[in-house]
Amino acid sequence: MQMQPDAEFGLSDARRILGEVFAPWVQDLNLAVERVEHAQPADAPDWQPGALLRMPFSERLCRNGGVVCGQALMALADTAMVIAILAANRGYRPMTTVDQTTHFMRAASSADVLADARVVRLGRTMSFGRVTLLSAGDNKPVAMVSSAFAMLPG
Repeated sequence: MQMQPDAEFGLSDARRILGEVFAPWVQDLNLAVERVEHAQPADAPDWQPGALLRMPFSERLCRNGGVVCGQALMALADTAMVIAILAANRGYRPMTTVDQTTHFMRAASSADVLADARVVRLGRTMSFGRVTLLSAGDNKPVAMVSSAFAMLPG
């Protein structure tokens, strides 16, 4: 996929990339991009570019006991961070995850999960970010994720 950085990277771009770039099993999670942010608001001095994704609740994502499995949560966080980096870059750029650390805080069950991904540093060869996973039912944190991505040529 070729897409050059430009002045805008909107929801339609993010949704198209989500459907074209990610593996079929990630697409099976039925993730939805709800927001991308690449332009700093004037009233937010410590703002970071990012994206908000939603993973709809499904029994297929649950382990025994009706709790959303960690593997699905980690895939959501990784995917959200890629979209956030693309938004910060204002276009598609190939990358690969080189590190992801997840701190699970509590179980997610019977509700969609939101991933609020923020780019901490967008670099030429490496980019870094953090994701807060929240239960959409009560908007309380489920996990905190930090990650690093190698930015690839192409």
